[in-house]
Amino acid sequence: MKKIILSVLLFTGSVMAVEMGKVPGTVSLSGENGGKVDGAVWNSKTLKGKVHIVFYVDPDKREENEALSKALKKRHFDRKKYASVAIINLAATWLPNAILESKLKSKQKEFPDTIYVKDKKKVLVDKWKLADDNSDILIFDKSGKLIYKKFGKLSAKEIKNVLALIEKNL
Repeated sequence: MKKIILSVLLFTGSVMAVEMGKVPGTVSLSGENGGKVDGAVWNSKTLKGKVHIVFYVDPDKREENEALSKALKKRHFDRKKYASVAIINLAATWLPNAILESKLKSKQKEFPDTIYVKDKKKVLVDKWKLADDNSDILIFDKSGKLIYKKFGKLSAKEIKNVLALIEKNL
């Protein structure tokens, strides 16, 4: 009986998860749940019209996919066709939100082409079933469909594949 219940729970969780080839359910971050660094609402409906790469990151794992970030910067993809979003899972760390929010404001100034977003309550972990306490990479095509998903550190080969996938979908 326990196996049946566990199977049903796992199946139910996977049905709600962000799935390859599909547009995920709409998620908004605002107020006590988070939002953009400037306080504005962030909505996942904005992940359309361009190829979007989303970094969903535990601050304690912020350097885990630094090699991908550097590789993307070197490519200088056309910002009319490509966008990047860094969503910080503030609930995944012991670091105080005030310190992290100050750092995010600095990052937003330093990298104005990337949209920085705060997730204060693990909303995307719950709604999209993203990996918690991790460095997650999601890529969406122009129609908003998920075309790539990786939880954890990318290898050098995976980074090359990601760059090629973005190039192909621009």
